[in-house]
Amino acid sequence: MKEIRSIIQLYDQLKNGVDKLALATVVRIEESSYRRVGARMLVSSSGQWTGGISGGCLEGDALRRAQKAIFDNKPSTVTYDTMDDDANQIGVGLGCNGIIEVLFTPIDTLSNNNSIEQLRQIVEKNDSAILLQLINSSNKQDPIGQTQLFDSLTQAIYFDLETNALTEEINKVRIKRRPQIVEVSNVQGIKRTILIEYLRPETRLVVIGDNYDVRVLLKIASELGWDIHWVGRKKKMTKSSVSLVKKIYEYEEIDQVPKDEFTAVVLMTHDYEWDKRILPKLMGARVVYLGMLGPKKRWIKLSEDLGIARDKTPDKFHTPVGLDIGAETPEEITISILSEIIATMRQREGRALRERKGTIHDRIQS
Repeated sequence: MKEIRSIIQLYDQLKNGVDKLALATVVRIEESSYRRVGARMLVSSSGQWTGGISGGCLEGDALRRAQKAIFDNKPSTVTYDTMDDDANQIGVGLGCNGIIEVLFTPIDTLSNNNSIEQLRQIVEKNDSAILLQLINSSNKQDPIGQTQLFDSLTQAIYFDLETNALTEEINKVRIKRRPQIVEVSNVQGIKRTILIEYLRPETRLVVIGDNYDVRVLLKIASELGWDIHWVGRKKKMTKSSVSLVKKIYEYEEIDQVPKDEFTAVVLMTHDYEWDKRILPKLMGARVVYLGMLGPKKRWIKLSEDLGIARDKTPDKFHTPVGLDIGAETPEEITISILSEIIATMRQREGRALRERKGTIHDRIQS
């Protein structure tokens, strides 16, 4: 979501000026790729850009392709095939050994429902969303690149396809939280290829504690663009750290902190009595991750004092908090904690990539 915000920010800066804009979107990959389907890059006719579609190796060529789409006022699709690592293909040796398909779409800044404005709606709503995008069609008149938010309440029509024809595929994407490419035909026999994308809201991080190590966690989490809420003694909070968070609370206000299925909570008060008071309020909360700082023996004593059966704690509860990377300093411990949160959010185990069978990223279904 941080990248989408940066795209909206640049769009707002340029939309009323002389620059014209195009959006580059990764719509298909095979084998290896640094970025995933849905990675975006906004480009202006003057050469300004933000976002990214690769690790830096495609952006130069993508900028030129996007500018061409702007001047032609026509969407285009480019396939970067690096399976043979051909340095002559786009002038650089990528070394990714994959196929990346990128759609370049001019943006009509006069439209209140263009692709960027739809992304704005998603950001402002701050909830999960399904975005449909036409990436190919047998009808040459179809507006390739057009997007539409799927609204299950209105059951809006996507082109001349009733959305109930896509309901099964949309539900799969919603459950698995991974994109899917589907090919559908209408009654006239027009075949359309549609990318169904699941967009997550910003991760909400609730940090409970006010010691110096908390400030390190706030700083690094803010770089991830997360929605941060800080609980602690306000008199101990520094201005520089408060500037990184959305809202602050006293310990007694813990019940006022918003929580949902995209919320991670880290309890790091370094105070046994406060942990004892706060933890029961969080065990039953609707969050995806709950971590508590401290060694196992501390948790054993705390669970006994609270009458909590340790073998029946929810899967979301992690203590000692963080991945086992041998972290020692506050900065390293922060990386350990945030890594575990990301792994939990992505439903991964957090082990070394070299131990993973198959590709780094899950294959997109089509």
